[in-house]
Amino acid sequence: MKISVITAVYNRRATIVDAMTSLQSQDYDNYEHIITDGGSTDGTLEEINKLSDHRTKMISGPDEGIYDALNKGIKRATGDIIGLMHSDDFFASDTVLSKISDAFNQSSIDGVYGDLQYVSATDPTNIIRHWKSGVFSQKKLARGWMPPHPTLYLRREVFDRLGLYDTSFKIAADYDAMLRWLGAGKIKLAYIPEVLVKMRVGGESNKSISKILQKSREDYRAIKSNNIGGYGTLAIKNLSKIKQFIGNNR
Repeated sequence: MKISVITAVYNRRATIVDAMTSLQSQDYDNYEHIITDGGSTDGTLEEINKLSDHRTKMISGPDEGIYDALNKGIKRATGDIIGLMHSDDFFASDTVLSKISDAFNQSSIDGVYGDLQYVSATDPTNIIRHWKSGVFSQKKLARGWMPPHPTLYLRREVFDRLGLYDTSFKIAADYDAMLRWLGAGKIKLAYIPEVLVKMRVGGESNKSISKILQKSREDYRAIKSNNIGGYGTLAIKNLSKIKQFIGNNR
């Protein structure tokens, strides 16, 4: 079973090495790494070229944002399974892809996901938040539930049948897509109850108050357009993050 890992990157010289090394350290080697670079000028391309091997496929040029870049990568993917590795992220262990492959082989499912840890941008050993996602059910969607996006791996048929990321969303296209796939699409997911990915804090959606407000507006549009709920869903979604900061949730 071939796994395609998609990375969209722009000027992330300081972190792209960790992302690529983390993937190349996996004990599962039947994968391809598709990197879509937005035209980096800070040395990112040089770092990518140093680490690239026969499984690396890189394209560089202007895009219309991260979701456009991810869509380009997914369209180039040749794997049976497709997932993401953001340029600031890295796998929690060297057995993550093996566990993902095993989950697909052992059951008739459309996708798998696991838990996620947010770590300090300057000290990746410092855990800021622990997202313990839990087992999926349809009714959880109306309560603001979603799987951690960087841990979600799907069969390519899901993208073929239910579509890619809607680039009219600038921050919340991942939430919109997951509601579409899990809600109307009713895909079947398996949960791996352990941390699969570590993400450095400082994402685009939390950079400023204006970004936070924009994300809330886009989240609400995604909720309504996918017929999942309303303002209550949005409120619970945001409030549910509080427990991720509590130490005993780890």
